[in-house]
Amino acid sequence: MRWLTKGFLLGVIALLLLSLTACNKAELEKVKVGEVTRSIFYAPQYVALEKGFFEDEGLSVELQTIAGGDKTMTALLSDGIDIALVGSETSIYVTLQRANDPIQNFAQLTQTDGTFLVAREKTDNFSWDQLKGSTFLGQRKGGMPQMAGEFVLKKHGIDPVHDLTLIQNIDFANIATAFASGTGDYVQLFEPTASVFEKEGKGYIVASFGTESGNLPYTSYMAKSSYLKDDEKTVQAFTNALQRAQDFVQNESAAEVAKIIQPYFENVDVAVIETVIERYKAQGSYASDPILDEGEWDNLQTIMEEAGELPQRVEYEKLVNTTFAKKAAE
Repeated sequence: MRWLTKGFLLGVIALLLLSLTACNKAELEKVKVGEVTRSIFYAPQYVALEKGFFEDEGLSVELQTIAGGDKTMTALLSDGIDIALVGSETSIYVTLQRANDPIQNFAQLTQTDGTFLVAREKTDNFSWDQLKGSTFLGQRKGGMPQMAGEFVLKKHGIDPVHDLTLIQNIDFANIATAFASGTGDYVQLFEPTASVFEKEGKGYIVASFGTESGNLPYTSYMAKSSYLKDDEKTVQAFTNALQRAQDFVQNESAAEVAKIIQPYFENVDVAVIETVIERYKAQGSYASDPILDEGEWDNLQTIMEEAGELPQRVEYEKLVNTTFAKKAAE
Protein backbone atom coordinates (compact mmCIF):
# COMPACT_ATOMS: atom_id res chain seq x y z
CA MET A 1 0.00 0.00 0.00
CA ARG A 2 2.88 2.33 0.82
CA TRP A 3 4.46 1.51 -2.57
CA LEU A 4 1.20 2.31 -4.36
CA THR A 5 0.91 5.60 -2.50
CA LYS A 6 4.49 6.54 -3.39
CA GLY A 7 3.97 5.60 -7.05
CA PHE A 8 0.71 7.51 -7.14
CA LEU A 9 2.36 10.62 -5.71
CA LEU A 10 5.24 10.40 -8.20
CA GLY A 11 2.72 10.13 -11.02
CA VAL A 12 0.84 13.17 -9.80
CA ILE A 13 4.10 15.17 -9.56
CA ALA A 14 5.06 14.14 -13.10
CA LEU A 15 1.67 15.21 -14.42
CA LEU A 16 1.98 18.54 -12.64
CA LEU A 17 5.43 19.15 -14.15
CA LEU A 18 4.15 18.33 -17.63
CA SER A 19 1.21 20.65 -17.08
CA LEU A 20 3.49 23.47 -15.94
CA THR A 21 5.75 22.96 -18.97
CA ALA A 22 2.75 23.08 -21.29
CA CYS A 23 1.54 26.24 -19.61
CA ASN A 24 4.95 27.88 -19.95
CA LYS A 25 5.04 27.09 -23.68
CA ALA A 26 1.49 28.37 -24.10
CA GLU A 27 2.49 31.63 -22.45
CA LEU A 28 5.20 32.39 -24.99
CA GLU A 29 4.39 35.39 -27.17
CA LYS A 30 4.22 34.38 -30.82
CA VAL A 31 6.23 36.53 -33.24
CA LYS A 32 6.16 35.98 -37.00
CA VAL A 33 9.47 36.86 -38.66
CA GLY A 34 10.14 36.88 -42.39
CA GLU A 35 13.74 36.69 -43.65
CA VAL A 36 14.49 37.80 -47.19
CA THR A 37 16.67 34.73 -47.81
CA ARG A 38 18.31 31.88 -45.90
CA SER A 39 21.95 32.87 -45.42
CA ILE A 40 24.97 32.18 -43.21
CA PHE A 41 25.20 35.97 -43.29
CA TYR A 42 22.37 35.85 -40.73
CA ALA A 43 24.17 33.51 -38.33
CA PRO A 44 23.27 35.42 -35.12
CA GLN A 45 19.56 34.94 -35.86
CA TYR A 46 19.90 31.16 -36.09
CA VAL A 47 22.04 31.13 -32.95
CA ALA A 48 19.26 32.97 -31.09
CA LEU A 49 16.77 30.34 -32.28
CA GLU A 50 18.93 27.28 -31.58
CA LYS A 51 20.23 28.46 -28.21
CA GLY A 52 16.72 29.33 -26.98
CA PHE A 53 17.48 33.02 -26.46
CA PHE A 54 14.06 34.05 -27.79
CA GLU A 55 12.29 31.57 -25.54
CA ASP A 56 14.28 32.87 -22.57
CA GLU A 57 12.73 36.26 -23.34
CA GLY A 58 9.24 34.76 -23.47
CA LEU A 59 8.94 34.60 -27.25
CA SER A 60 8.05 31.89 -29.71
CA VAL A 61 9.57 33.00 -33.01
CA GLU A 62 8.04 31.57 -36.17
CA LEU A 63 10.59 32.07 -38.96
CA GLN A 64 9.78 31.89 -42.66
CA THR A 65 11.92 32.62 -45.70
CA ILE A 66 10.29 34.97 -48.21
CA ALA A 67 12.46 35.26 -51.30
CA GLY A 68 12.88 38.85 -52.46
CA GLY A 69 12.79 42.21 -50.69
CA ASP A 70 9.57 43.28 -52.40
CA LYS A 71 7.73 40.13 -51.32
CA THR A 72 9.09 40.40 -47.78
CA MET A 73 7.87 43.98 -47.47
CA THR A 74 4.49 43.05 -48.94
CA ALA A 75 4.13 40.40 -46.24
CA LEU A 76 5.03 42.98 -43.58
CA LEU A 77 2.64 45.63 -44.88
CA SER A 78 -0.23 43.13 -45.14
CA ASP A 79 0.40 41.76 -41.61
CA GLY A 80 1.49 38.39 -42.90
CA ILE A 81 4.53 38.81 -40.64
CA ASP A 82 5.25 41.03 -37.62
CA ILE A 83 8.95 41.64 -38.26
CA ALA A 84 10.97 41.61 -41.48
CA LEU A 85 14.68 40.89 -41.83
CA VAL A 86 15.62 42.63 -45.06
CA GLY A 87 17.86 45.32 -46.50
CA SER A 88 17.27 48.75 -44.96
CA GLU A 89 16.89 50.29 -48.42
CA THR A 90 13.45 48.67 -48.66
CA SER A 91 12.18 50.82 -45.79
CA ILE A 92 13.23 53.89 -47.78
CA TYR A 93 11.45 52.68 -50.93
CA VAL A 94 8.25 52.07 -48.97
CA THR A 95 8.44 55.43 -47.22
CA LEU A 96 8.87 57.30 -50.50
CA GLN A 97 5.64 55.64 -51.63
CA ARG A 98 3.97 57.40 -48.69
CA ALA A 99 2.96 54.39 -46.59
CA ASN A 100 0.29 55.19 -44.01
CA ASP A 101 2.03 53.20 -41.29
CA PRO A 102 5.77 53.95 -41.73
CA ILE A 103 8.24 51.09 -41.51
CA GLN A 104 11.05 51.60 -39.01
CA ASN A 105 14.40 49.82 -38.62
CA PHE A 106 14.81 48.87 -34.96
CA ALA A 107 17.70 46.39 -34.88
CA GLN A 108 20.68 45.86 -37.15
CA LEU A 109 21.98 42.36 -37.90
CA THR A 110 24.69 42.87 -40.53
CA GLN A 111 26.79 45.98 -41.08
CA THR A 112 28.59 45.37 -44.38
CA ASP A 113 27.76 44.06 -47.81
CA GLY A 114 27.84 40.27 -47.78
CA THR A 115 28.95 39.56 -51.35
CA PHE A 116 32.32 38.63 -52.83
CA LEU A 117 33.88 39.09 -56.24
CA VAL A 118 34.52 35.69 -57.78
CA ALA A 119 36.77 35.33 -60.84
CA ARG A 120 36.59 32.47 -63.29
CA GLU A 121 40.37 32.23 -63.47
CA LYS A 122 42.69 32.01 -60.48
CA THR A 123 44.87 35.08 -60.01
CA ASP A 124 47.55 35.73 -57.40
CA ASN A 125 47.79 39.48 -57.89
CA PHE A 126 44.27 40.78 -58.38
CA SER A 127 43.64 44.44 -59.14
CA TRP A 128 40.28 46.02 -59.88
CA ASP A 129 41.58 47.27 -63.24
CA GLN A 130 41.40 43.67 -64.44
CA LEU A 131 37.61 44.03 -64.65
CA LYS A 132 37.88 46.57 -67.47
CA GLY A 133 36.76 44.98 -70.72
CA SER A 134 35.37 41.94 -68.89
CA THR A 135 31.84 40.58 -68.59
CA PHE A 136 30.56 41.10 -65.05
CA LEU A 137 27.60 39.10 -63.79
CA GLY A 138 26.02 41.37 -61.16
CA GLN A 139 22.97 41.35 -58.95
CA ARG A 140 19.43 42.66 -59.49
CA LYS A 141 19.12 46.35 -60.35
CA GLY A 142 17.88 48.41 -57.40
CA GLY A 143 18.89 45.81 -54.82
CA MET A 144 21.53 46.57 -52.22
CA PRO A 145 24.06 44.00 -53.52
CA GLN A 146 24.04 45.57 -56.98
CA MET A 147 24.16 49.13 -55.64
CA ALA A 148 27.09 48.29 -53.35
CA GLY A 149 28.78 46.49 -56.22
CA GLU A 150 28.53 49.49 -58.54
CA PHE A 151 29.65 51.80 -55.74
CA VAL A 152 32.84 49.76 -55.30
CA LEU A 153 33.51 49.64 -59.04
CA LYS A 154 33.23 53.44 -59.28
CA LYS A 155 35.43 53.80 -56.21
CA HIS A 156 38.15 52.01 -58.18
CA GLY A 157 37.64 54.14 -61.27
CA ILE A 158 35.53 51.66 -63.21
CA ASP A 159 32.42 52.86 -65.05
CA PRO A 160 29.88 50.00 -64.82
CA VAL A 161 28.26 51.14 -68.05
CA HIS A 162 31.22 51.84 -70.31
CA ASP A 163 34.21 49.93 -68.89
CA LEU A 164 32.70 46.45 -68.81
CA THR A 165 29.70 44.44 -69.94
CA LEU A 166 27.33 44.40 -66.99
CA ILE A 167 24.71 41.64 -66.84
CA GLN A 168 21.97 42.17 -64.26
CA ASN A 169 18.85 40.65 -65.79
CA ILE A 170 19.26 37.18 -64.27
CA ASP A 171 17.11 36.20 -61.29
CA PHE A 172 18.94 36.06 -57.97
CA ALA A 173 18.37 32.32 -57.63
CA ASN A 174 19.96 31.64 -61.05
CA ILE A 175 23.05 33.89 -60.93
CA ALA A 176 25.38 31.21 -59.57
CA THR A 177 24.09 28.63 -62.05
CA ALA A 178 24.60 31.06 -64.93
CA PHE A 179 28.21 31.65 -63.94
CA ALA A 180 28.87 27.93 -63.48
CA SER A 181 27.45 27.39 -66.97
CA GLY A 182 29.97 29.79 -68.50
CA THR A 183 28.34 33.23 -68.34
CA GLY A 184 30.67 36.04 -67.30
CA ASP A 185 34.31 36.47 -66.39
CA TYR A 186 33.45 37.72 -62.90
CA VAL A 187 30.41 37.31 -60.68
CA GLN A 188 29.16 38.89 -57.46
CA LEU A 189 28.13 36.08 -55.08
CA PHE A 190 26.91 35.59 -51.55
CA GLU A 191 28.22 32.89 -49.28
CA PRO A 192 28.28 29.94 -49.03
CA THR A 193 28.10 29.77 -52.84
CA ALA A 194 31.35 31.72 -53.25
CA SER A 195 33.28 29.33 -50.99
CA VAL A 196 31.64 26.24 -52.51
CA PHE A 197 32.64 27.43 -56.00
CA GLU A 198 36.20 27.96 -54.80
CA LYS A 199 36.30 24.50 -53.22
CA GLU A 200 35.01 22.92 -56.44
CA GLY A 201 37.31 24.96 -58.69
CA LYS A 202 34.42 26.75 -60.42
CA GLY A 203 35.65 30.20 -59.40
CA TYR A 204 38.00 32.02 -57.06
CA ILE A 205 37.27 34.73 -54.49
CA VAL A 206 39.46 37.72 -55.30
CA ALA A 207 37.84 40.59 -53.36
CA SER A 208 35.17 41.48 -50.81
CA PHE A 209 32.49 44.05 -51.58
CA GLY A 210 31.81 44.27 -47.85
CA THR A 211 35.34 45.41 -47.06
CA GLU A 212 35.34 47.86 -49.97
CA SER A 213 31.95 49.53 -49.42
CA GLY A 214 32.31 50.28 -45.70
CA ASN A 215 29.80 49.99 -42.87
CA LEU A 216 26.12 50.30 -43.66
CA PRO A 217 22.85 48.80 -42.38
CA TYR A 218 22.89 45.99 -44.91
CA THR A 219 20.30 43.81 -43.20
CA SER A 220 18.06 45.01 -40.39
CA TYR A 221 14.95 44.00 -38.52
CA MET A 222 12.07 46.33 -39.20
CA ALA A 223 8.40 46.59 -38.37
CA LYS A 224 5.46 48.92 -38.73
CA SER A 225 5.58 51.96 -36.44
CA SER A 226 2.26 50.85 -34.96
CA TYR A 227 3.72 47.45 -34.01
CA LEU A 228 6.72 49.05 -32.31
CA LYS A 229 4.33 51.23 -30.31
CA ASP A 230 1.63 48.69 -29.48
CA ASP A 231 3.94 45.71 -28.83
CA GLU A 232 6.98 47.42 -27.38
CA LYS A 233 7.55 44.73 -24.71
CA THR A 234 7.65 42.08 -27.42
CA VAL A 235 10.03 44.13 -29.57
CA GLN A 236 12.31 44.76 -26.60
CA ALA A 237 12.37 41.07 -25.73
CA PHE A 238 13.19 40.24 -29.35
CA THR A 239 16.03 42.76 -29.43
CA ASN A 240 17.41 41.53 -26.09
CA ALA A 241 17.62 37.98 -27.49
CA LEU A 242 19.32 39.27 -30.62
CA GLN A 243 21.96 41.09 -28.56
CA ARG A 244 22.73 37.86 -26.69
CA ALA A 245 23.16 36.06 -30.01
CA GLN A 246 25.40 38.82 -31.35
CA ASP A 247 27.58 38.56 -28.24
CA PHE A 248 27.77 34.80 -28.71
CA VAL A 249 28.88 35.06 -32.35
CA GLN A 250 31.47 37.70 -31.48
CA ASN A 251 32.95 35.74 -28.58
CA GLU A 252 32.74 32.11 -29.73
CA SER A 253 34.80 30.40 -32.42
CA ALA A 254 33.57 30.10 -35.98
CA ALA A 255 33.64 26.32 -35.53
CA GLU A 256 31.28 26.48 -32.55
CA VAL A 257 28.86 28.83 -34.32
CA ALA A 258 28.95 26.61 -37.43
CA LYS A 259 27.91 23.54 -35.41
CA ILE A 260 24.99 25.42 -33.89
CA ILE A 261 23.55 26.79 -37.12
CA GLN A 262 24.20 23.74 -39.34
CA PRO A 263 20.56 22.53 -39.05
CA TYR A 264 19.58 25.57 -41.13
CA PHE A 265 22.02 24.58 -43.89
CA GLU A 266 21.68 20.81 -44.13
CA ASN A 267 23.12 20.65 -47.65
CA VAL A 268 26.26 22.61 -46.76
CA ASP A 269 29.31 20.93 -45.26
CA VAL A 270 30.00 22.21 -41.73
CA ALA A 271 33.61 22.98 -42.73
CA VAL A 272 32.32 25.36 -45.42
CA ILE A 273 29.95 27.00 -42.93
CA GLU A 274 32.89 27.51 -40.58
CA THR A 275 34.97 29.08 -43.37
CA VAL A 276 32.15 31.47 -44.27
CA ILE A 277 31.56 32.52 -40.66
CA GLU A 278 35.28 33.11 -40.15
CA ARG A 279 35.40 35.25 -43.28
CA TYR A 280 32.39 37.33 -42.22
CA LYS A 281 33.75 37.74 -38.69
CA ALA A 282 37.16 38.79 -39.98
CA GLN A 283 35.70 41.61 -42.07
CA GLY A 284 33.27 42.73 -39.35
CA SER A 285 30.09 41.85 -41.23
CA TYR A 286 28.18 40.72 -38.15
CA ALA A 287 27.08 43.74 -36.12
CA SER A 288 28.32 43.52 -32.53
CA ASP A 289 25.14 45.21 -31.29
CA PRO A 290 21.73 46.00 -32.82
CA ILE A 291 22.24 49.78 -32.90
CA LEU A 292 21.96 51.28 -36.37
CA ASP A 293 23.93 54.53 -36.21
CA GLU A 294 23.52 57.65 -38.32
CA GLY A 295 26.87 57.32 -40.10
CA GLU A 296 25.86 53.90 -41.45
CA TRP A 297 22.49 55.31 -42.54
CA ASP A 298 24.20 58.15 -44.41
CA ASN A 299 26.55 55.71 -46.17
CA LEU A 300 23.57 53.60 -47.24
CA GLN A 301 21.88 56.58 -48.86
CA THR A 302 25.11 57.72 -50.50
CA ILE A 303 25.45 54.30 -52.16
CA MET A 304 21.81 54.47 -53.28
CA GLU A 305 22.36 57.96 -54.71
CA GLU A 306 25.44 56.80 -56.62
CA ALA A 307 23.32 54.05 -58.17
CA GLY A 308 20.58 56.53 -59.14
CA GLU A 309 18.03 54.72 -56.96
CA LEU A 310 17.34 57.42 -54.36
CA PRO A 311 14.94 60.20 -55.45
CA GLN A 312 15.44 62.00 -52.14
CA ARG A 313 17.14 61.41 -48.80
CA VAL A 314 15.07 60.29 -45.83
CA GLU A 315 15.95 61.53 -42.36
CA TYR A 316 17.58 59.04 -40.01
CA GLU A 317 15.14 59.83 -37.19
CA LYS A 318 12.16 59.07 -39.41
CA LEU A 319 13.05 55.49 -40.29
CA VAL A 320 15.41 54.38 -37.52
CA ASN A 321 14.24 53.66 -33.97
CA THR A 322 17.20 52.89 -31.69
CA THR A 323 15.23 52.80 -28.42
CA PHE A 324 15.11 49.01 -28.20
CA ALA A 325 18.66 48.44 -29.46
CA LYS A 326 20.23 50.89 -27.04
CA LYS A 327 18.41 49.33 -24.08
CA ALA A 328 19.45 45.83 -25.17
CA ALA A 329 23.07 46.91 -25.53
CA GLU A 330 23.28 48.43 -22.03
